[in-house]
Parts: sequence; C-alpha cells; structure tokens
Amino acid sequence: MRRALHLAEAGPWPDRNPRVGCVIVAPDGEVVAEGHHRGAGTPHAEIEALRAAGSRAGGCTAYVSLEPCAHTGLTGPCADALARAGVTRVVFAQSDPNPDATGGAERLHAAGVDVIGGVLAEEAAALNARWARGVALSRPLVTWKFAATLDGRSAASDGTSQWLTGEASRADTHELRATRDAVLVGTGTVLADDPRLTARVPDGRLAAQQPLRVVMGLRDVPASARVHDGPGDVLHLRTRDPEVALKELWGKGLRDVWLEGGPTLAAAFITAGLVDDVYAYLAPALLGSGRAAVDDLGITTIADVRRLEVVDVQTLGGDVRMHARPADRVAEEK
Repeated sequence: MRRALHLAEAGPWPDRNPRVGCVIVAPDGEVVAEGHHRGAGTPHAEIEALRAAGSRAGGCTAYVSLEPCAHTGLTGPCADALARAGVTRVVFAQSDPNPDATGGAERLHAAGVDVIGGVLAEEAAALNARWARGVALSRPLVTWKFAATLDGRSAASDGTSQWLTGEASRADTHELRATRDAVLVGTGTVLADDPRLTARVPDGRLAAQQPLRVVMGLRDVPASARVHDGPGDVLHLRTRDPEVALKELWGKGLRDVWLEGGPTLAAAFITAGLVDDVYAYLAPALLGSGRAAVDDLGITTIADVRRLEVVDVQTLGGDVRMHARPADRVAEEK
C-alpha cells in the first residue's frame, strides 16, 4: 500500500480528480504491474495498472490508495474493470468521499471479490485532503494572500504599494501561486495596479506551471492591461458575488484558487465565509495611514472578532510569513 501511495503522489494537483496509485501483486508476492492517475480525462490508476498487467491480472491482489470508483464519468467504473480482469482481492486505503463515485467496495463484493478497506487510510486521506475538502464544499478552495506593514496597511495614502515586502517574500508568493490552478483578483486591482498575475521564477522567467488568470467584477478590463500579456487565456467573471464566481470556476474544473484581490474583494470573500487559508506577508515597517489590507467586515465589537489558527510561521528575508486558517474552518475539519 505504501507503494500505491508513493505512486499516487506523482499525480497532478490541482485537478478535478484525486491522486490515486495502484499496484497489482501476484499470489507469490511478485509485483505484476503499477499505475497512477495522471489527471482528469486520463485512465484511472486501476485501469492503467490493469492494462500493464494484461492477462496476468487474474488471481492477483490490487492495492489501491482510494476505493475503486463505481460510477461512469469520463472513464468507466474501476470496480467493474477489476472484477472483469479476474482480480480476486482488492485492498484499498481511503473510502471514496465523493458521493458521485463511492460504492466500489459493494460492487466488488457483489462480484465475488474479497475486499479489505482502511489500510493506511489516514495517510491516503492526507494525500488528497484539499481535493476531499473541495468535494465536501462543492466549490474550489480559496487561499487569500496579502502583504502588509505591521500596522496592517497594504498601501500608502497616495496609493503606492510596491514594494512593501522584500524579494524573498515575492519569490515565495510566485512559488505558491504556481501550485494553484487559478489566481483571482477584482477589476479594481487590475485597473489600479495593472498586475500580470503570472507565476515567475526569481530571474523573471515564467514558471513551468501557470494558473489561469481570473478577474471578477462588472467593469471592463482594458485590452492594454498587462493581465493579457501572459500565456493562455484570461477569464473575466462579470459578477461581484463570490459564491457565483466560485460556482462558475468549479463548473470549469478549477479546484484551488489563489485570491490576490484588494481589500474590497478580500472582505467580500471573508464575510461570505469563503476563505479557507490565509497567507499574510508582514513587513517590519509602519505607515500609520493608507489602505488597510481588508475592508470593513461588519465587526463592531471584539466579541465578534474573526479568529484564525496559525498553521506555520516563517521568516523570509526581513519579512514574516504567516499561514493561518479561519478557526471555524479548522473546527469543521476536525
């Protein structure tokens, strides 16, 4: 099973499908074939392994990091394929949390296959934690990133904001941005700051992995805006409603969003309860006035403060990076 989990790690994220690995083992312990899922639209891990095994799959045990699926989507049910191939035993780690795909264990039982579940289940769940969280919410996960001074200012009173933080923080931002499948800002940020929204390496070149650039808001985005300069398309969502925006992104197969909008957009997502992670880059500096990192959240008393739980704190050059999660989100996960 550990080998199946190791294979699963090679799968892509973000992706609309979970990362899954499969190992087919003969009765004498020989590894007959292996496979892992390579992304939505490609064969599932079990199918890839079965194709590699061919007729040798009969009488074997299949070790799979996630319960074989029982539904027909872009590919057919893996549970049926395993049974047809003559696999006599299936050992899986995590039960499938996706209500549209679960039921594979029952199908295998019905076909006369011996099934064992829950082997290294916690490790398997950790591997696909973000995917499972998105499935539970039926929306992309949202990470809000902002940079600010120690007194919470993201720009000076004249609107200037480059650069509050140092090169190490900016490099870290680009590295994390490249791990998401979309970077989202509002039209106000595009018009005021004219960002490119690409993910770049420290020497300025484009990173190999580029998120979709998404702008939301009712105002037009000028054709001359630098957001159009990067590779691929720019998606303009003509709405100010975060729930509407995330629903559309979910429908397009996007699962992990990096929110870099200004204080207005940030406040809209926070008040709607749609922020799952926060990355705050804090510079050892003071402005005393200027634009706050987030707009009014409707909080008038300390009793209503929105608490975060710290996940990690690092120093980056002269700055401090804090990764935190809303306390209510942590409680839901527990």
